[in-house]
Parts: sequence; structure tokens; C-alpha cells
Amino acid sequence: MIHSSTAIVPTEKGSRYLQQLCKHWAHNLAVEFDETNGRVVFPKDARGADWPGDGVFTMAAGDMALTCRIEATSAGQLEGLKGAAERHLNRFAFREGDLTFTWQDD
Repeated sequence: MIHSSTAIVPTEKGSRYLQQLCKHWAHNLAVEFDETNGRVVFPKDARGADWPGDGVFTMAAGDMALTCRIEATSAGQLEGLKGAAERHLNRFAFREGDLTFTWQDD
């Protein structure tokens, strides 16, 4: 069973944050990205976890927002990835202040 959620995060710097985060995570995760789209795969056993399958985090940068989507194999994995995405993106957006994430679970 796939658990998924999407957040549309208001920011004019979505492309910058997407690229910074993908470069950051590319050191130890499978990452694909360009200026407007990014995809990060979190292995099911990352950091000692034991999820049923891998989690996938995708981002799409627009002029006024960054759309973030997570697909996970359990509710716990989904919540953990939401937290990781928010913490990391907020680190890169420190000049802008905390970004607003309003997750809509599917």
C-alpha cells in the first residue's frame, strides 16, 4: 500500500532550494534533478529503518511555489519523510524564514 502526501510551499526560490537539497542529499542517496524537478529515493533500510519499501520524495519548482510530494510504504515512513523534507528545506531557506508546508494526504 502506498501512502502519499503533497504540499505546495509558497516561495519564489523553489528552484534554488530544490537544487541545494538535491545536491546535499546526492552524497548518500539516489538523486536526479534539474532546475525545475528533483527526485530523491530513501532506501527502506536507511539509518537502520526497516520499512516495507523505499520512499520517494519529488519536488517541482514553479515561479511562486515549490510542490513537494512524498510516496511511502507506511504511514510512519510518510511522517518521517515529511519531517526530513521540512527540516532540510527550512535550513536552506533560513534567510526567508520558515517555509509553510500544508500537507494534503492522498
